[in-house]
Amino acid sequence: MSENKTAENKNKQSDNILEVSHLKKYFPIKGGMFGKQVGAVKAVDDVSFTLKRGTTMGLVGESGCGKSTTGRTILRLIEKTDGQVLFNGKDVYGLSRKEMRDMRTKMQIIFQDPYSSLSPRLPVGEIIGEAVREHNLVPKSEYADYVTKIMDDCGLQSYHKDRYPHEFSGGQRQRICIARALALNPEFVVCDEPVSALDVSVQAQIINLLKELQEKRNLTYLFISHDLSVVEHISDTIGVMYLGGLVETGTTADIFANPLHPYTEALFSAIPMPDPDLKRNRIILEGNIPSPANPPKGCKFHTRCRKCMEICKNQVPEVKDMGNGHKVRCHLYD
Repeated sequence: MSENKTAENKNKQSDNILEVSHLKKYFPIKGGMFGKQVGAVKAVDDVSFTLKRGTTMGLVGESGCGKSTTGRTILRLIEKTDGQVLFNGKDVYGLSRKEMRDMRTKMQIIFQDPYSSLSPRLPVGEIIGEAVREHNLVPKSEYADYVTKIMDDCGLQSYHKDRYPHEFSGGQRQRICIARALALNPEFVVCDEPVSALDVSVQAQIINLLKELQEKRNLTYLFISHDLSVVEHISDTIGVMYLGGLVETGTTADIFANPLHPYTEALFSAIPMPDPDLKRNRIILEGNIPSPANPPKGCKFHTRCRKCMEICKNQVPEVKDMGNGHKVRCHLYD
């Protein structure tokens, strides 16, 4: 029996590539003559979720809700304030400097802006291959062919190696960014709004490229976006963020068919309809987003919620599992 349980536990561990528990990232606010800390911006405030290997989780929400900070804290590009991040069962924040350097090859990021994230002084071949050489991933004799193969997989030509980023369009630059991330043969990639700066037609090409590469390389994505139509197309699961916390998580099909949180309903009501004859009841959120340096008591969304109750103003709602992994943080379901 004990051997069977051990085997089951190993299978469960290998199923989830990423486990995030109560992750927090607070940025200090300093003031006064001596620069003492007088407060904190709670950019990420108690975020927990798991991500299955080979799947895509879409992280959505308004600008400033903490999506990008969550992704960067998971990758340890910025240090956490509290919480735990397990990658393949290993605590990312428990690794030594050398272990973290090795882990970098398994965890990569595609940045939002393909213009500012590429060095204007390096040719494309060097941009893509720089980290490959640094980590000694392939022998020197195979280096040139390896870079060419990565470029080909991402829709770039071999003669692009000697060109500089300013010679490319936005879509081509984002392909260079994708090639740079995949050159290290990662298992997990944070896609930080990778198509928001691109034309709609080019967005579709990049999304299809990401899906093809995922199938070919068994990649796992955390796809950060504010465009719900893009997220619906690429994601297996969705997490909805508001003011640093997750208010709803579940499968893409469940959340789009039955959004439970009032904030999720409001977001979905803003999705443009392709058919001009069809109309959706638009939910207009009143008021401004509260400051993450001074979030409201109780439910953070209560100041803008049309279904607000008295309990919402004083008590933080617990996470409720509504079945099939569909979870919501709202007093409506107490």
